[in-house]
This record gives sequence, structure tokens and C-alpha cells, in this order.
Amino acid sequence: MSGELNSRFFFDFVRLHLFDGRLSTNQARGLITILDKWNQSYASRDDRWLAYALGTAHHETGRTMLPITEFGGPTYFFKMYDREGQRPDIAKRLSNTERGDGVRFCGRGFVQLTGRGNYTLWARLLNVDLISNPDLVLQPDFATAILFEGMIEGLFTGRGLPDYFDGSKADWVNARRIINGKDKADLVASYALKYYAAISYTI
Repeated sequence: MSGELNSRFFFDFVRLHLFDGRLSTNQARGLITILDKWNQSYASRDDRWLAYALGTAHHETGRTMLPITEFGGPTYFFKMYDREGQRPDIAKRLSNTERGDGVRFCGRGFVQLTGRGNYTLWARLLNVDLISNPDLVLQPDFATAILFEGMIEGLFTGRGLPDYFDGSKADWVNARRIINGKDKADLVASYALKYYAAISYTI
């Protein structure tokens, strides 16, 4: 942002254009958590990175704007991610090598961190035991670090925010590849563009 965020405009705008006119206390708290982390650690970076991260969190959390556990349950997680489930190729790609890994390392956080391999990586980067206690990913400090560092450095898919937003380059649709291929790419882009409009009006 070229100036200080106009908080009143931001919350009025997102309430109207992204939350159907009503913003709950928890949604506001989640937005503040993400904005505070950005201001503390990344304020000098490209504003479009913040907007796309917000749009991603909006989608991945079902617009709760809080770190969540993936929708589903143990039976679903076993089927989707366990080596003995219905998609052993996906389990292998996620490094889910032990029975029960599909349930233990289901999606969590602002970006739905999934799989033993990803939890192992972030346990090292955050210096916290996510293997014994994967629910730590739900803590706001860890969830925001994973959101921003993962998306900036390309730690989820090998593609990061600088690949899509750099100088005059702004590829709001293909930036979805940072997280999940082209799944809902147009929808996430629409959220991100609205967040960009909300943060671009500064004091």
C-alpha cells in the first residue's frame, strides 16, 4: 500500500462485497490477524500478494477467515489421503506412509496444509512439533506464517506469488497454481480482486 490502510473503508467494502453485508466478529478477527501479520512482516512487499493471500484464505476457509480443519471427517480423510484409502497415489505424493496419516495430516489452516510431507517441512521451518500435534497448524501465528511464507516462497506447489505478480505482471487467475492447480481459479481471482480494491484505498 502506498499509504496506511483505511480500515473503515476496508471493512465496509469487504462486508458489502465479500460477506453479503454482514461481517461476524470471528470473520473480522480473522481478517485482522492476517492484516496484522502482513503489516508486521511484509508491509514493504507487493500489495497484490496480500490481496491474493486474502482471496485464497477466503476460499480455503469457507469464508470463515479463521484457520480451520478441512470439511469432512475421519472416514472421508482416510478415503482421500491414506495409503490404504481410495487414492494411494495421492497418499504417496503427500508422503502419507503410515496407516492413519490420511486422518492425522488432513487439511488445516488458512490454506489447508495436507500430508505428512508438508507437516514435516513446516515443523522444521517453524521449529515446532507438528507431527505429534498437527492441530498446532490451527494456531493463528503458525497459520499466518504458513499462509504468507508458503505462498511467497512457493512451498506448496513450487510456484509462488512473485511468479504471478511482479511489476506490470498480474495474473490473478493462474496464481491459483500456487495452491491447487486451476481449481476454482476464476472464483478465487474474483475474491482477490475485491480484496485488492479494499486495500488500495489508503489514508
